[in-house]
Amino acid sequence: MADALEIEVAGRAVRLSSPERVVFPERGFTKRDVFEYYLAVGDGIMRALGSRPTTLQRFPEGIGGETFFQKRVPTRGVPGWIETAQIAFPSGRKADELCPVDLAHVAWAAQMGTIVFHPWPVRRGHVDQPDELRIDLDPQPGTDFADAAVVAGELKAVLDEIGFTGWPKTSGGRGIHVYVRIAPKWTFVEARRAVIALAREVERRRPDLVTTKWWKEERGERVFVDFNQMARDRTIACAYSLRANPRATASTPLRWEELGDVEPDDFDLRTVPARFAELGDPHAGIDDTAHDISVLLEWAERDAANGEGDMPYPPEYPKMDGEPMRVQPSRAKKAEA
Repeated sequence: MADALEIEVAGRAVRLSSPERVVFPERGFTKRDVFEYYLAVGDGIMRALGSRPTTLQRFPEGIGGETFFQKRVPTRGVPGWIETAQIAFPSGRKADELCPVDLAHVAWAAQMGTIVFHPWPVRRGHVDQPDELRIDLDPQPGTDFADAAVVAGELKAVLDEIGFTGWPKTSGGRGIHVYVRIAPKWTFVEARRAVIALAREVERRRPDLVTTKWWKEERGERVFVDFNQMARDRTIACAYSLRANPRATASTPLRWEELGDVEPDDFDLRTVPARFAELGDPHAGIDDTAHDISVLLEWAERDAANGEGDMPYPPEYPKMDGEPMRVQPSRAKKAEA
């Protein structure tokens, strides 16, 4: 095993131990490959992570070994320059999470065996007010990435009509994520309501292909718009994050016109740095505009007046005001019988 290396990143000396340890066995990618990948896409991933509390999905022994989500930065054995941001979970408990302010923080996390970066949709200056909407298009059994791409096109049409700019990326799997930057003035509850309203509008236009049904038994062969990814403490892999799968795919920003011509496996640890060097970051302008979600909250009020109120939260959440019962329909019917 090669000796540890010391590499300067953003003016910091970052130690890289066991650089030749194989992290992705199927492809033969090493810990050093992962480290160098994140340096190669540095500007892009910092645009996604900058000043955001970030949960780290770590694989100290590589893919296939032990894995865990680290939500708290250790109090010992951490470089003095590592910065954190305190966030509160739905339970009320708090944690000091890694808050990348430069690329050295990303490199340090990679040294610690981090493969996937899961930032909150907030900045440390406004940890209770999201600054982006995250629309997660999740293909259900019987559908695939191509179907998600069609739904993304429908979503773009809705966003265009209200003057919003959406920024698409692959999830690194079968799905597509679309981000919309917003002003950090609304709560998580309001941001989630805005996403539900947006999702319902897309569903109304393509009910054959789109569903907002929370319960899997009701979704059918459609693309699920996972509105609960906007609930507090729900995070998804950021732009340029690697994914923990055998192919070492990466969640990759796209131009809208690319959606119908690409596949998730096109983007991985080897291909994305070359793409980034050639094309730059398709999300380079994502911070140029912060939208006002009042129109979406008006849609939510309209929907509620028409009998379409709130939707169930994830099971680990405390009961929320206005939330319907968290009982899947088939069980509810049995209880009534």
